[in-house]
Amino acid sequence: MRMWRSKIRKTKKHSIESEKKEEYKPYENPTGHFTGDFTLDLELIRKEISHNSDVQFREFNIGRTVIRAAIIFVDGLSDKDLIDKHIMKSLMVDFIDEFKQEPSYVKGTISKEFIKNQILSISEVKEAHHIKELIPKVLTGSTALLIDGLSDVFLLGTTKANKRNIEEPVSEALVRGPRVGFTEILTDNTALLRRHGENVNLSLTKFQVGKRAKKELVIAYMKEIADPELVEEVKKRIQKIDIDHLPESGYVEQLIEDNYLSPFPQVQNTERPDRVISALMEGRVAIMLDGTPFALIAPVTFSMLLQSPEDYYERWIPGTLFRLLRFGAANVTLFAPSLYISFISFHQGLIPSELAISITGTREGVPFPSLIEALVMEIAIEILREAGLRLPKPIGPAMGIVGGLIIGEAAVQAGIVSNIMVIVVAITAISSFAIPSYSAGMPLRILRFVAMFSAALFGLYGVILFFLFLCSHLVKLKSFGVPYASPAVPYRLSDWKDFMVRMPLQMMKRRPKMMHTKDQIRKG
Repeated sequence: MRMWRSKIRKTKKHSIESEKKEEYKPYENPTGHFTGDFTLDLELIRKEISHNSDVQFREFNIGRTVIRAAIIFVDGLSDKDLIDKHIMKSLMVDFIDEFKQEPSYVKGTISKEFIKNQILSISEVKEAHHIKELIPKVLTGSTALLIDGLSDVFLLGTTKANKRNIEEPVSEALVRGPRVGFTEILTDNTALLRRHGENVNLSLTKFQVGKRAKKELVIAYMKEIADPELVEEVKKRIQKIDIDHLPESGYVEQLIEDNYLSPFPQVQNTERPDRVISALMEGRVAIMLDGTPFALIAPVTFSMLLQSPEDYYERWIPGTLFRLLRFGAANVTLFAPSLYISFISFHQGLIPSELAISITGTREGVPFPSLIEALVMEIAIEILREAGLRLPKPIGPAMGIVGGLIIGEAAVQAGIVSNIMVIVVAITAISSFAIPSYSAGMPLRILRFVAMFSAALFGLYGVILFFLFLCSHLVKLKSFGVPYASPAVPYRLSDWKDFMVRMPLQMMKRRPKMMHTKDQIRKG
């Protein structure tokens, strides 16, 4: 009898436990598709996204009905004012009794067309059929609207626009020209391009890049000007990007360039919308990434990196002189220290006698050879330049000037370097500031040290040998199929009108031949 009772108790206990397990068994939806059952769909969304503490769930009834609904949004990314005024108010307050005559409501449900077309007063309304479509949108600022009886979840555009004002570009300041620059908001940047004039040919193609953290990327080009093969090549390289996250357009630049071993940039970066639109009018392609004010221009030539938009805003004579000045400054930046080393160490006979005597007097008591002397000063200048960039703006320039004066004066008085070396380094540093593109100045600063070692080993012959190697590299280098050294190599006389000399606009009637544009003639 006791055994029988114990068996009955165990059976009852087992049945109660099994009932509890069945009662609290979590909902599992292996397909991930929404079913229209409010409770089950909401549980599916909670299971996938509720572990994020900033995700907010708000359940309510539509109007004075019994139809249940819920919104899901991310606190801080979604605009709460927009949610309150145009979603919650529309569904809870403005849903008056007259709407109850809607045919689907008479049957006890509400149609999605009725909600979309007559209730929601918001511009961007999309639908999600699967949980994988919903989660990325919610986590980037959209609001999900779940309504009982509807198997589709609404995705409402409520992303909050936390952005800075449109300001003048810091890295490309001009005396004459537009005072606007790109921002970190992609839609603002595309709008800045549209504002340059009514143009139906401006084509913007959107991509999503990044495997784990997706971002929007836009390719811009002129449909009736750009070479279709160039556009397809850019799209192909963008689609091949395989990386978790792209925080800045510099990642895109490095992943799509032709030769990643070259010190020279094969894609131009800029903050100026006017520079981008001018490049598009030449048949080039622009790449803009959400979250950065720097757009990319491809293809690019080395001469483009030494040009400034101000060359075209001024008349052709001063524009040409300023451009020639920049080409000369680039040569001084690259070769001035190496020429000093080669003349001092190997070719003293090439220096005029009076200048040679003066240089000898300044170098009296300097214990180091010319190479060590130049390296000490060049490295000191580079450290000062880098420190000036990283310090706060109010004290950065002052530190650079004072630091340079103090270090130079102290080094001369201590007999570590000569006066003439300080002058050479100062001229070299000032010349590097004349290059309008920061990314174009960096390879010249790096190659300057290679030229100095070549001069220390072989004198002037080493400098010439380095120059020949540099020229051969530039000739072989290409940017999206366009020769990097063009229009110098290959030689195209018509493109020289906008090379080192900027001819009058009346004479620049054709677009660059190297771009193979569909329309070679500039209108007007």
